[in-house]
Formats: sequence, C-alpha cells, structure tokens
Amino acid sequence: MAESEKEAMEKARKAEEELKKMEQKTPKGEMTVEEAGHFGGEIGGHKGGEATLEKHGPEFYSEIGHKGGQKVKELIKKGEEEEKK
Repeated sequence: MAESEKEAMEKARKAEEELKKMEQKTPKGEMTVEEAGHFGGEIGGHKGGEATLEKHGPEFYSEIGHKGGQKVKELIKKGEEEEKK
C-alpha cells in the first residue's frame, strides 16, 4: 500500500473516531450542520477515493495529475502573453 493511501486511511479512521466521540458528547440531533458536513466529507471523500482507485487503478491519478499540470502550464503561458500586450 502506498504511503499516501496509508495517510488517507489513517485520516478517515481518525475522522470516524472523532465522529464517535462527538456522538457520545452530543445528544442525537444536536450536531450542527457544519459539524455533520465536515465529518461526512471526511468519511465519504475517503470512500469515494477508494472506489475510484478500484475502478480506474493508480495510473488514473497520475494521468489526471499530468493533465492538470499541463492545463496550468498553458494558462500561465497565456497570462504571460497577455501581459506582454
């Protein structure tokens, strides 16, 4: 397992633990929308990443990272050209 995967799993585990602690401290229904959204995003985001990894494989992340980098490079070049005008 790659180091970044381990870090993501650890982050999700900690978020789940924190959610359990919050549930023990807060009576059901008294968590704020912000708190619930934060924890839902932590857990759901991790699970979504796992599903994407299983479906597309690790090469997919390299590919989309490269495409993003190329787009940034293109935008920087356009910006520099506009400044010269």
